[in-house]
Amino acid sequence: LEIAMSIIGKVIVSFLIIAIGFKLIKILIKLLKTTLEKAEIDYGVISFSCSFIRIGLRCIVIFMAVAHMGAEVSSFIALLGSAGVAVGLALQGTLSNVAGGVLLLILKPFQVGDYIVLTGTDCEGEVAAMDIFYTKLKTIDNRVIVIPNGTLSNSNLINNTKQERRLIDIEVGISYDADIKEVKRILTDIAKNEKRILDQDGVNIFVSSLADSSVMMGSRCWVPTSDYV
Repeated sequence: LEIAMSIIGKVIVSFLIIAIGFKLIKILIKLLKTTLEKAEIDYGVISFSCSFIRIGLRCIVIFMAVAHMGAEVSSFIALLGSAGVAVGLALQGTLSNVAGGVLLLILKPFQVGDYIVLTGTDCEGEVAAMDIFYTKLKTIDNRVIVIPNGTLSNSNLINNTKQERRLIDIEVGISYDADIKEVKRILTDIAKNEKRILDQDGVNIFVSSLADSSVMMGSRCWVPTSDYV
């Protein structure tokens, strides 16, 4: 009976270690996130770091709980090492996502809030969050695209919001009978009255192409990236 009570007591204490430890980790991660946000660290770095630290601390808490149960620490470490090799081989793709996330944070091809496009796919949207395994994009129609970091770090992508300004091309179709000089004058007046154009003198208006039923007039100018869409 004494042995049974001792085992039950150790089990209860181990569960308390896990419960209290996880609660303290949650508080610690919240404080860390608040501190990093006040330091104006990039949100992607904050999200990835908090996710990584949370997993590491939880592993330590579980290790402490198992040790309290009376398991041999050296044997447990050896078991973890063997299991780690097996799990590593089975989860090569997952580990590549972790490595990909680290590369994305170091190289910074984009940040949270940027609008990116993965070339050759239908994946594009605003970067909503980055964690240890995946990056989430929010599309214009409010869907969420989840992309593994390993895939993202090895893909060609276009960052539409990296620069402060964008070159915008607009085409207007006119009749073959229309007066091209008059059309250019009208388009020039429209450009001069548009305050979002950065350089009024840099507006380029030209004949873009000759279509089957219309002459396509091109209008090209620089605008702030935030106003491009």
